[in-house]
Amino acid sequence: MARSRGSGSVYKQTQSAVWWVSYYRNGKQYRESTRTTDYSEARQFLRKRLGEIATGNFYGPKTERIKVEELAADFLRDYRVNGKRSLDDVEARWKLHLQPFFGSLRAVEVSSDLLARYVDKRQQEKAANATINRELAALKRMFYLGYRCTPPKVNRVPAFPHLAEDNARQGFLEDAQYRKLVEGSELWFRALVECGRTYGWRISELLKLRVRQLDLLAKTIRLEPGTTKNREGREVTMTDAVYKLLSLCATAKAPEQFVFTRRDGKPVRVFRRTWVRACVAAGVGRMFCKKCGKPLVKGCDCSKTARQPFYRGLIFHDLRRTAARNLRRAGVAEGVIMKIGGWRTRSVFERYAIVSQSDIADAVSKLQNMHSFNHSEAETEDSTEEPTSLN
Repeated sequence: MARSRGSGSVYKQTQSAVWWVSYYRNGKQYRESTRTTDYSEARQFLRKRLGEIATGNFYGPKTERIKVEELAADFLRDYRVNGKRSLDDVEARWKLHLQPFFGSLRAVEVSSDLLARYVDKRQQEKAANATINRELAALKRMFYLGYRCTPPKVNRVPAFPHLAEDNARQGFLEDAQYRKLVEGSELWFRALVECGRTYGWRISELLKLRVRQLDLLAKTIRLEPGTTKNREGREVTMTDAVYKLLSLCATAKAPEQFVFTRRDGKPVRVFRRTWVRACVAAGVGRMFCKKCGKPLVKGCDCSKTARQPFYRGLIFHDLRRTAARNLRRAGVAEGVIMKIGGWRTRSVFERYAIVSQSDIADAVSKLQNMHSFNHSEAETEDSTEEPTSLN
């Protein structure tokens, strides 16, 4: 029986047991291996291709050969080209977790079921939901870039799960704790903490601060546009404490030198050890053993070689929340607080939960005082009221 025009054909190549298919789209011929020796399966594969052509969902065999690794390369290049500050972070997420699981797969093989298995694997590894969400967000971005490129590298973006995040930070640095935290510390550390708790700036914004951005005559600090997370510039007035510390930090330095430097003149890049020691000494952080989960001091029974210490307590980013709360207590309008700290949207600002337990206690105390005052006034009025005559 003669084959109808446009129905494609199934054939074998010389000295091959695998069936191949041939079909046309817009006058262009496509030849493709079905990877099967079963004729009925090969015919089914051909019908699938013809159906994709008829419904406009055909992207060609080349697209189906695209691997997730190629999408990741495009994704990382996009971050480098656009100067994204989180490039190091997404590179680490890809190499440590995403690549071992998805790297060797073709993009068409990534399904919602496979994503669910990845989530289950990461949860068994004790990864936090927020961490898993960031990893899936990076993978989702890879697929969207591949979907939007010309010609498209993927013909669909799978449905990505989003896990509930229940790890919002709640730390604050009280004034008494601050004094203990900076007691006996170096100048750069005291200045860094003072700026963090005063303006709520991110650690990356502070460590990049150069002397030319300080105007000691006008007592202002200027963050240049493009150097902040939201790429917007900021300018604030120094408090007396900030002015005193930054003046000492900038002494005898050239305009292009960094403000926060160690005693040997090297810029401060990472100060985790200094921070942890200061927090433990101030009582706002503790060291725990990862193996048994108990505090290292008066709790852990593991041998010194078996211990896996990790820190839990106040982090520098908690100063951002502290600054917002202190500014709010001082009566500063929330719109102004958002401009000082660099919060672009109110929804993000509200996530910081800048009302602490002490604020709630103060509010309840004021309410109690008001009720007590009203109650005493009512009793006074009752006692001074003249008795009503019964005659």
